[in-house]
Amino acid sequence: MEYNNEENICILNHPLIQHKISMLRDKNTGTNEFRKLIEEITLLEGFEALSDLPTVDVEIETPIEKCITPVISGRKLAVVPILRAGLGMLGGILALVPSAKVGHIGLFRDEESHEPHEYFFKLPSLIDERTIVVLDPMLATGSSAADAVSRIKSHGGRDIKFVCILAAPEGVKKLHEAHPDIQIYIGHIDRELNENAYICPGLGDAGDRIFGTE
Repeated sequence: MEYNNEENICILNHPLIQHKISMLRDKNTGTNEFRKLIEEITLLEGFEALSDLPTVDVEIETPIEKCITPVISGRKLAVVPILRAGLGMLGGILALVPSAKVGHIGLFRDEESHEPHEYFFKLPSLIDERTIVVLDPMLATGSSAADAVSRIKSHGGRDIKFVCILAAPEGVKKLHEAHPDIQIYIGHIDRELNENAYICPGLGDAGDRIFGTE
């Protein structure tokens, strides 16, 4: 793991994550396996991203005796996938924190300008009191991610983490410059964006591969 505290950027270079990302990249990996890999990688990344959740000590009675032990404190987690590809990551976080509330942000990318356009927005209540994890497998231009975070902030969200699987340097730069206060967790930073704003070498269109569409 490489973490820059000043920049709030964490590269999760664990061998298991890198191995599973390699399997994701393979064009011969089918839809079912692709979905499972997305969830498994998200679970591994989420384990690290949620390592700083606040806890409070409570008294529990075990079959042997009473003891003081920690539980997560404050409001429960809010998980916000960016539609549609972010939905593929949702199960990985919910496997870690099943009680998390779930919001959704629907954005589509203009094929010419590559800029995001919103078509759906719904957040859990009391969002200002929650730790918010925004999910999107690909951080390409960074426009959708930056826009999603801006919209969450405009509704009161403050404690925000962004988790992706692959990123382009251009996307990391844009998101960090737009929101230097949020924590960014990345499985791997690829070489560059091509002329169509796809990550290279990348893994293709994550949404199409998750949902089996063309």
